[in-house]
Amino acid sequence: MGSIAAVGSISYNGICLRKIQDETSYHRDRNFKVRSSVASKQQSLQFSKVESHKLEKTVRIGVLGASGYTGSEIVRLLANHPYFDITLMTADRKAGQSIGSVFPHLATQDLPDMVAVKDANFSDVDAVFCCLPHGTTQEIIKSLPTRLKIVDLSADFRLRDVSEYEEWYGQPHKAADLQKEAVYGLTEILRSEIQSARLVANPGCFPTSILLPLIPLINSKLIEVKNIIIDSKSGVSGAGRGAKEANLYTEIAEGIHSYGVTRHRHAPEIEQGLADAARSKVTISFTPHLMPMSRGMQSTIYVEMAPGVSSEDLNQHLRSFYENEEFVKLMKDDKPPHTRHVRGSNYCFVNVFPDRIPGRAIIISVIDNLVKGASGQAIQNLNLMMGIPETTGLLYMPLFP
Repeated sequence: MGSIAAVGSISYNGICLRKIQDETSYHRDRNFKVRSSVASKQQSLQFSKVESHKLEKTVRIGVLGASGYTGSEIVRLLANHPYFDITLMTADRKAGQSIGSVFPHLATQDLPDMVAVKDANFSDVDAVFCCLPHGTTQEIIKSLPTRLKIVDLSADFRLRDVSEYEEWYGQPHKAADLQKEAVYGLTEILRSEIQSARLVANPGCFPTSILLPLIPLINSKLIEVKNIIIDSKSGVSGAGRGAKEANLYTEIAEGIHSYGVTRHRHAPEIEQGLADAARSKVTISFTPHLMPMSRGMQSTIYVEMAPGVSSEDLNQHLRSFYENEEFVKLMKDDKPPHTRHVRGSNYCFVNVFPDRIPGRAIIISVIDNLVKGASGQAIQNLNLMMGIPETTGLLYMPLFP
């Protein structure tokens, strides 16, 4: 296991950051890079020793769209972050209000009142989490000072092909040049690209739960890229905070709500990630469902194994691939992961089971859609972009019961 040490300081836009050097190696397999050691229990203790020393100057954070679920989750998670301080929050419909008046569970936080995006002053901001709705982000990010580091939680920069974006989101891309700069933020897979990025497109929640188990298996040719069937279920918070008839309690409670059947907007994002791993076009069958719960996500994935490969081979490969990752864990034995196992945390729990159909396997992956599926992964990415340990401020244990 490699060692981790603080090696002096680095400066980013006048911010003095203590640089953490991870002396472990990177294993490169063409498009994908996986660090051989990231955050074991022992390393987490080492991180905490480093984090106990406050930086000379903290990173000043702007949260655009703070009145939504992902924005409020950013605020909650950053409450205990030693390096990031929120200095700006925007919310057009809630402009002039405090975060505590909109989200009483955050009333203890001493934060600036929210302002409209058009009135935002970025002179006291070093990095931005953009939590605005799809289709509204491109022009706003295009107008931001180029010195800012940006993690965008919308879908506006996830698809590399701007024509594909127009097809699935029903409007032309308004920042095509900026799209070329964006790096897809699936942290455990594209870590080194994220480290050097200025703009990171944070993955969607469904794609995160699906790509984390599938990319290593496709990349190692352990499963076929044909006949991949994905059944995903999400808490209602995944549909956003806007008032919608379909999300009313009486519409959602005591039932399962399938939506986006054959045309869900996350499908091309999932296929883009799988195609990168396969180095060929991949088409999936994907159906999402809303469940009568506030948060949580499970993806049940049915795959065809390569000739001579067993479900145990898939399990062992994923276990080895993610052995030293803090936030992706393989369950032991034949225990299926449940959404309650990861609620409120940045963890992804996975397990693999043999199907009754010979040659096929079933993969179950669970995350909290608001944390690893959105705000937690966004913080993990900005940690990397700012040169600090990516687990910083994210080692929350899951909430149970």
